[in-house]
Amino acid sequence: MKREGGELGLGLSHPLGARVDRAGVNFSVYSKNAEAVDLLLFDSADDARPARTIPLPPPGHRTYHYWHALVPGIGAGQLYGYRVRGPNDPSRGLRFDGDKVLFDPYARSLARPRAYDRSAACRPGDNCATALKSVVVDARAHDYDWEGDCPLRRAYENTVIYELHVGGFTRHPSSGVAPEKRGTYAGVIENIPYLVDLGVTAVELMPVFEFDEQDAPPGRTNYWGYSPLSFFVPHRAYSSRQDLLGPIHEFRDMVKALHRAGIEVILDVVFNHTAEGDERGPTLSYRGFESEAYYMHAPDPRYYMNFSGCGNTLNSNHAVVRRLILDSLRHWAADMHVDGFRFDLASVLTRDDAGRPEPSPPVLLDIESDPVLAPRKLIAEAWDPGGLYQVGHFVGDSWLEWNGRFRDDVRAFLKGDAGMIPRLSERLLGSPDLFAHENREPEESVNFVACHDGFTLNDLVTYDAKHNESNGEGNRDGSDDNRSWNHGVEGPTADPAVEALRDRQVKNALALLMLSVGTPMLLMGDEVRRSQRGNNNAYAQDNDLSWLDWSLVEKHAGVHRFTKLLIEARLHLHGPKGGAACTLNQLLQAARVEWHGTRLFDPRWADSESRTLAATFHDPEGRFVLHGMFNAHWEPREFEVPGRADGRQRHWRRWIDTALASPQDIVRWNEAPRYEPTRYRVESRSTVLLVSVAGDGAPRGGQGASSSILSPR
Repeated sequence: MKREGGELGLGLSHPLGARVDRAGVNFSVYSKNAEAVDLLLFDSADDARPARTIPLPPPGHRTYHYWHALVPGIGAGQLYGYRVRGPNDPSRGLRFDGDKVLFDPYARSLARPRAYDRSAACRPGDNCATALKSVVVDARAHDYDWEGDCPLRRAYENTVIYELHVGGFTRHPSSGVAPEKRGTYAGVIENIPYLVDLGVTAVELMPVFEFDEQDAPPGRTNYWGYSPLSFFVPHRAYSSRQDLLGPIHEFRDMVKALHRAGIEVILDVVFNHTAEGDERGPTLSYRGFESEAYYMHAPDPRYYMNFSGCGNTLNSNHAVVRRLILDSLRHWAADMHVDGFRFDLASVLTRDDAGRPEPSPPVLLDIESDPVLAPRKLIAEAWDPGGLYQVGHFVGDSWLEWNGRFRDDVRAFLKGDAGMIPRLSERLLGSPDLFAHENREPEESVNFVACHDGFTLNDLVTYDAKHNESNGEGNRDGSDDNRSWNHGVEGPTADPAVEALRDRQVKNALALLMLSVGTPMLLMGDEVRRSQRGNNNAYAQDNDLSWLDWSLVEKHAGVHRFTKLLIEARLHLHGPKGGAACTLNQLLQAARVEWHGTRLFDPRWADSESRTLAATFHDPEGRFVLHGMFNAHWEPREFEVPGRADGRQRHWRRWIDTALASPQDIVRWNEAPRYEPTRYRVESRSTVLLVSVAGDGAPRGGQGASSSILSPR
């Protein structure tokens, strides 16, 4: 940073944040009701007092509600913050505190003092020594070489998402990553070959915005990251480089490396609340600049509306907050090259100032119509803790939606609950009961059986109840509605029969996930039965309970192989076919689906005690026919196998039978054994898939078009 001095300039109100130019650095922040604003310059993040305090007196340093100055003699690397004085009148929604050092909402980098203390920002008095400091970043002077990189824009029909925690992916000593790179963006780069081998096409990164690790119960660390501080800054703790631009460039290195491997990057973004919590929480930034603008207030302005479940709700209806959200998304899309965004508790963003659902929420319509953001993948978690559930009718035309109904119904079917057959049929076909009315693409439903929030797939088949005692909340936290079953033993067991059944159920879940119409999402480690020891709310467990133990790849090699071949087959079936895209309704009309039970054409929809379903799916292009048989009963069942429409025997191959031991449980189609009988015994709690490929009955060497279907990718 430069220190040549010079005369302070009035500066400009645009752009917001800190911008470096030849004359110095231009600073600009928003605060409507402030009475005075001081810009603070620091030499170190640990400074107990600023090296220089620069008052910004109006009218020269204030334009409308923006406070600004041009400071000569400084540049990139300069640490800074603000003190803002104004009315501290909670009854009016105003919470100014002139003693607190605030970081810039538009900062591109944050410096964390060694003595950072979230609680100090809650107490009266000066918190300078323990406060976060903003850092001036000059992107022009430190231009990054993208080497021709650009977002991949992979079609949804060719997408398989892997929900990944940057820290947990490589933090375990078994990851094979050097100690200094474990749990970092660089660590992800080193283990990209694993993702390529698995076959996933996109990683959905749990929050990587700079978040407050201290926003957790005493003695614990916020691990998940759903406690955002800045919406522009990559989380510094995930970087092996701690220089000024280290986290920024290391994040870009990761994106570029993933793109080279053909893998898209989707960010889990949190725009529903901030780390400042409720009215008793810390004053870190937004509250101290303009609480009235940044947050939704209850009818009694002393309190915040809390539709996020985290103490506050960002007021996305306010023009300043809308601009902040859009500017953040554009930054990550244009400057960091990410391919898409998954919006945490997206239904919060549909609420108006009174908390009611708004039919045309401005911020969401802004996002999907923005020319920079529109080509990106946009995924909504279409519900919120305030009771708003919008799956199947989320706002806009381009959003995919996490399908919580898929999770719940597949779990209940596998568990053996009664009355699930009609629901399972809907989930297999892309949930037309939820999405068909929108006339949208078949991939609108993001299907998942497990995600970060709740049981892992392994724990779903290993525990009857949650075991969150280590969270320190008396096992009261986390959902009680898990639809899980321990298969006779609570927790790990050496009983080979129980373990074999759990393995089978995991494979059943994976098969239903990958075979269903929609966009599949796999939770990190589910392909190797990662366990959280029954904890279904591990948000503050930054330890081996949450990390991926890489020794599981060998321990559960059969499940790992099963997952790989499922993904390979799914992508092969969906491969680029050309032609115009179709809607879910058009797909269902073109693809003939025949429903059965154990007897052909008799699915027994009205029989609530039925736990068997079969379906024959005819590819619209005539390349293949799939016949699936699903038995959630505790006893084996014999299913009739269909022939051809002309009554002749169809040439079937047995592709999948989850009751068989690996490697017979799944094979590539060209290696699948012939199956000629007209009946198939499906073992208890098993899934069977038969495939018939056009031309497969032709003499060897004359299969023609079928060879591309039968051959591995």
